[in-house]
Amino acid sequence: MKVFEGKSILVTGSCGTIGSELIQQLLNGDLYNPKEVIGIDNDESALFFQDQLFLNETRASFFVTDIRDCNELCNKMRGVDIVIHTAALKHVVLCERSPEQAVKTNIVGVQNIITAANINNVKIVLFTSSDKAVNPTNVMGTTKLMGERLMTAANSSKRENGPIFSSTRFGNVLGSNGSVVPIFGAQISKGGPVTLTDKNMTRFVMSVEEAVELVLNSVLEAKGGEVFVTKMPVIRIEDLALAMIQELSSENINIIEIGSKPGEKLYEELMSDEETRRTVELDKFFSILPAFRGIYSNITYDYPRIISNLVKNPYVSEQQVSLKVNEIRSFLRNNNLLNAFDVDTKDTRYWPGDKEQKK
Repeated sequence: MKVFEGKSILVTGSCGTIGSELIQQLLNGDLYNPKEVIGIDNDESALFFQDQLFLNETRASFFVTDIRDCNELCNKMRGVDIVIHTAALKHVVLCERSPEQAVKTNIVGVQNIITAANINNVKIVLFTSSDKAVNPTNVMGTTKLMGERLMTAANSSKRENGPIFSSTRFGNVLGSNGSVVPIFGAQISKGGPVTLTDKNMTRFVMSVEEAVELVLNSVLEAKGGEVFVTKMPVIRIEDLALAMIQELSSENINIIEIGSKPGEKLYEELMSDEETRRTVELDKFFSILPAFRGIYSNITYDYPRIISNLVKNPYVSEQQVSLKVNEIRSFLRNNNLLNAFDVDTKDTRYWPGDKEQKK
């Protein structure tokens, strides 16, 4: 892809699920062919092992860097063409307990990325957001929403040749850190039961490889200030449990309902009703255009593959057709999500307040 060919690309949060897969896809094969790929993370141990994987790759370099440190970001972005920002605090429970830390990383950190990109004349900056940014019910989702708003606002105040700032928003990545798949797998390995909060719960899902491919495609499409919403299949959580039981066990394993928790949604929202009024539909995405279009007078959102300029319905999981159990089984197999599960994996569900209520 020409937008990446011969370019210097920096990936924040390079040791995370999405960040590490981005590094792999950018460096492996001839599809992207970058000049160099720089990975930064504040997890020293994980970064050491990531560096070992690419000892023979002269285009790859890795650095211990915290996105809270604006000066260090400025140093690392010298000569960089494209920044893909995946670093964040993402665990709902921990962000709820330490909201000030979530603000420092997920909001101040985003602003630091913007500042460093402007100083170094980076060409494109893409922020990876979350479904939890839509009508947020928790601190993590609220900080992600603010990250999106900062990226959009940065695009309105940039100089004539300043960076393109855009965001991409997607739902659950099955097999990622914190995914329900390892929990279900551990429960099945122990003979059950498999625990669901609510059998009617629905979620948007995709594989890690698909998520990263669409992140990179968002870089290709970006005009500035928009939020890309990835089109994703939908599953019922009960059907996911059934599919995994059928794939992993010949025993009769029970599924029990333990009840939804405060702040947990029965369905997932990737685009709100208000956002539909300023959204265009592309082949693989919806593009939510900035609300204050008057200050984006120099941007023409003329995407090459527009399906419709009129989007009537919000993108909500309960309103989409869900995959059937057999389709989920194929999805799990095709994406290598049914590897052996460690029986020592924590197989109970943890929620804000559980521990506190026992005191």
